[in-house]
Amino acid sequence: MTGLAAFGLLIIRLVVGLTFAALGSQKLFGWFGGHGLQGTGGFFESIGIKPGKTMALIAGIAEVAGGLMFAAGFLTPIAAILIIATMVMAIVKVHGPNGYWLTQNGSEYNVMLIVVALGVALVGAGNFSIDALLFS
Repeated sequence: MTGLAAFGLLIIRLVVGLTFAALGSQKLFGWFGGHGLQGTGGFFESIGIKPGKTMALIAGIAEVAGGLMFAAGFLTPIAAILIIATMVMAIVKVHGPNGYWLTQNGSEYNVMLIVVALGVALVGAGNFSIDALLFS
């Protein structure tokens, strides 16, 4: 892999992974304008995901772990699965019924994250990753 391709993958992984980890920290800690476990748990309950607080904890942990792993390029296929699984659930339970476009609270953002996670998992995390150090 050329240096530019590896650098491109690094940029993608860092932005997507750290953004996803921040999304999880909204659920877990209320950071970045989030509602924390209590608020997220209440929302989950309202859309039929029960027990809400427990499921918010699981979702938050999956998002933080998946995002940080993705950013670091560590066990990238597993990180991608965590991202994809939580985004599929978000589409099924929240965004899917609203259509595709984000302007209508649709699934556009979720689909983009799924595609990026899947794409990086399929091509590999690149030379600037923990996976490259461990498995090359």
